[in-house]
Amino acid sequence: MFARTPRLLLRPGFPEDAPALAAAISDETIVRNLATVPWPYRMRDAEAFLASPRDPFLPSLLMFERTDGAPQLVGSCGLGRRPSGAVEMGYWIARPFWGRGLATEACAALVEIARMLGLATLEGSHFLDNPASARVLEKLGFEPTGLIAPRLSCARGTDVPARLMRLRLDSAVTVEEQDEEALAA
Repeated sequence: MFARTPRLLLRPGFPEDAPALAAAISDETIVRNLATVPWPYRMRDAEAFLASPRDPFLPSLLMFERTDGAPQLVGSCGLGRRPSGAVEMGYWIARPFWGRGLATEACAALVEIARMLGLATLEGSHFLDNPASARVLEKLGFEPTGLIAPRLSCARGTDVPARLMRLRLDSAVTVEEQDEEALAA
């Protein structure tokens, strides 16, 4: 599955993406805010991630900024199934690309993909000490469930309080609305 936004190309990762992936995520500030990513993140971790089996129904996509030259890897986003069966959205952006709205832009496209897949809701969460991630979810229309629960942060090696959020897909921000916001900014 592929998607295109005004500034990004979202596509599955391939083995040859391992060096760019390892370089983009090799920042402890990023990794500590992700549940399942180890620290330090090495080339072998990128290779293992790219080679791991994927749910054929739920996309896991790398984000590439479209440029006049070769696209540049800026992050990743995807949908994954929780042990409860619920589908959760996850994402990260490499530090040089923070503050540009790329996570919101990519995840708005991911929400549209979830709609096309016929999903009724999406879950999301953020560690309480990561307000930037909270803003992404809020911009997309995710609402707090009222639950704060411990979630493992592999990089921190401990459970960290996380705010759980949910999005009803019939009330989410559409890609078209996101495009209009990006053009107005």
